[in-house]
Amino acid sequence: MTEEFDRAVGRLANHVSHWTPPRWAASNASGAGSHADVMHALLQRLADLATDAEGQPRRPVPRLDNVLALPDQLRVIAADLTAAKPDEATLAAATELVATTNRSI
Repeated sequence: MTEEFDRAVGRLANHVSHWTPPRWAASNASGAGSHADVMHALLQRLADLATDAEGQPRRPVPRLDNVLALPDQLRVIAADLTAAKPDEATLAAATELVATTNRSI
């Protein structure tokens, strides 16, 4: 399951890694704000899953000044989640969150 999660993260990161700030600022078709807003919401959900798996309190994911860092932030938070060794159900849910985000942006 970890490999599937890693592949989903890689696909999303590759999908958006070349985006420019105007593309990140564009409205998302889902009506959930900008593409950057949608990505940040995903990052927060993944971070919450990681802290839950670690038994730690949830913390807000900072919004960085440079939206071009979002793919890197995704990779780091995904690595944190994997390192937390979540159960299979959590990892499956995280994989679906990443795949859904990839389809929606």
